[in-house]
Amino acid sequence: MASGQFRLLGERRFSPFFFTQFLGAFNDNLFKNALVILIAFQGSSWAMTEGGMSTNVLVNVAAALFILPFFLFSATAGQIADKYDKATLMRWIKALEIVIMAGAAVAFALHSLTLLMVLLFLMGAQSTLFGPVKYGYLPAHLDNRELTGGNGMVELGTFLAILLGTIAGGQLVHTVGDRTVVIGASVLAFAVLGWLVSLLIPRTAPNAPAIKLNWNPVSETIRIVGYARENRTIFLSIMGISWFWAVGAMYLAQLPNYVRVDLGGDETVVTLLLALFSLGIGIGSMLCDRLSGGRIELGLVPFGAAGLVLFSLHLGFAGVADHAGEADLWAFLALDGSWRILADLGLIGLFGGFYIVPLYALIQERAPRDRLSRIIAANSIINALFMVLASLYAVGALQLGLSIPGLFLATAVMTAAVVVFIFTLVPEFTMRFIIWLLVSTIYRVRKRGLDNIPDEGGVLLVCNHVSFMDGLILGGSVRRPARFVMYHTIFDVPVLSFIFRTGKAIPIAPAKEDPERLEAAYDAIARELEDGQVVCLFPEGAITRDGELQEFRQGVERVVQRTPVPVVPMALRGMWGSFFSRKGGPAMQRLPQRFRSHIELIAGEAVPPEQVRAADLQQRVQTMLDSGEPLPAQDAPTGARPTGATPSAP
Repeated sequence: MASGQFRLLGERRFSPFFFTQFLGAFNDNLFKNALVILIAFQGSSWAMTEGGMSTNVLVNVAAALFILPFFLFSATAGQIADKYDKATLMRWIKALEIVIMAGAAVAFALHSLTLLMVLLFLMGAQSTLFGPVKYGYLPAHLDNRELTGGNGMVELGTFLAILLGTIAGGQLVHTVGDRTVVIGASVLAFAVLGWLVSLLIPRTAPNAPAIKLNWNPVSETIRIVGYARENRTIFLSIMGISWFWAVGAMYLAQLPNYVRVDLGGDETVVTLLLALFSLGIGIGSMLCDRLSGGRIELGLVPFGAAGLVLFSLHLGFAGVADHAGEADLWAFLALDGSWRILADLGLIGLFGGFYIVPLYALIQERAPRDRLSRIIAANSIINALFMVLASLYAVGALQLGLSIPGLFLATAVMTAAVVVFIFTLVPEFTMRFIIWLLVSTIYRVRKRGLDNIPDEGGVLLVCNHVSFMDGLILGGSVRRPARFVMYHTIFDVPVLSFIFRTGKAIPIAPAKEDPERLEAAYDAIARELEDGQVVCLFPEGAITRDGELQEFRQGVERVVQRTPVPVVPMALRGMWGSFFSRKGGPAMQRLPQRFRSHIELIAGEAVPPEQVRAADLQQRVQTMLDSGEPLPAQDAPTGARPTGATPSAP
């Protein structure tokens, strides 16, 4: 929950790391923005203009110098992050920042743009080294249920740091004027503060201490991109993240001219729009943990993508009425249409947070631990490539006469095409979205005991079967992806079969109907359990017709005898009498009586494989059904004591 992710700020395993990366991102952007503004407004009086470069060219050269190291050094950075203790690496990287910022203090004092450009390149190199360490650190200190919240906090901190650093850089230049030595002293002070905080970061065992470093950036880049491509879901997640950064960089680059030319605002309006965009991403990142219930919820990715496309299109058609000259902030807010633009940019950022945080968490969860930092480095390289291509695309489109709102519209259409393509290749995203949307819309699920499900290794879940929605509710609540064993005729239902097949459900048939399919199901269950997956089955063999828990069949014992794994009994309460249950006749053949129903999912303690007996599991499930706290009265089922109802007090 949200409170849970903020709790991390009070723990040593997270807090020093969080503030170290926050101060680094803040200092990067303070230095970079101060330099860009100095070039734009004072470049003609400094030492580099005798070469004939205009300030516009210098600004773009500065942007290129900062991003170039991501191409040159990411491969090496990924290897180093996998080979050595990440806490030690962060301290050395922060020490390098102190050296660079000391040089910046000298360069600002000497008014040497040449030296500042060199130092900007070195800052990019330092950021390149820090990236794989940053994202590789989290899985070592957070468990899977904390990854979404932890990543959300990091993204929130990063975008707040970018925003505050950018604003501070501009304000510092405006305040100190020609006394640029003050800027140098400021960035040096923040570098020292970041290093001091890094001393508190706990040690982190290296992922692959035995690897031999390859210093050839070309061959190593090819190799680590190959590592990322070994898992299609990981690689397409990287492509999805890279597209977001490309679109985000394009938006941020166009904001000043968009405000000046299309909105008639001044620099205060630019700052407001930048703040809304950055805060939107930060808030969206933070809310991911709450919306996902502490799990890595891939269903948020299509949700975020849909919001990105919708509000980007809306922004492309937006405008303000009767603007003339450069309106200040308050004058801009008084214009018709201004609030629509503010809302669009804030919501683009918000849905962007929903989009990228689960993708980062997915990469951290599924990448092999001994290659994690190198895969993160591959992500950095592809991110940088996409941002460069986005810049070239924007320049080319604008040179051909496209307006900035037109550029936003074209980008929105391209974003829609890209996300549809990715979700077609990885239908798991779409399936998770459908499940998340259905369960979140129709039910309010109270969960208890889900920590009893092991985070790793094969495990069998057994649950009572009350309705056709049971599998979706369990799949949307359990942190780990689960393979469901289901009756073959339901598995083959058109449309729904897409969800079942994508979720790798296992169709099963009774021996008297199809003995071959029954044996194939047992073989599939064994393969999944041996592969360390979660398998869920409903031992009653059918949906209850009277609301009572039916006898558990012996198939569960056969499964565990063949593949000894722990079994977690589960109880689903409150579903009897719902639209999808069989109370009052066939399911789904009457009008729904309620929405947003209160239901409860309970998981008991895991049963060791040698103790698994069908009758014992049935009794455990019945005990959980009988002992659960009462559900809200308006949602409590009525009639004879049904599955999931609490018995009346004596």
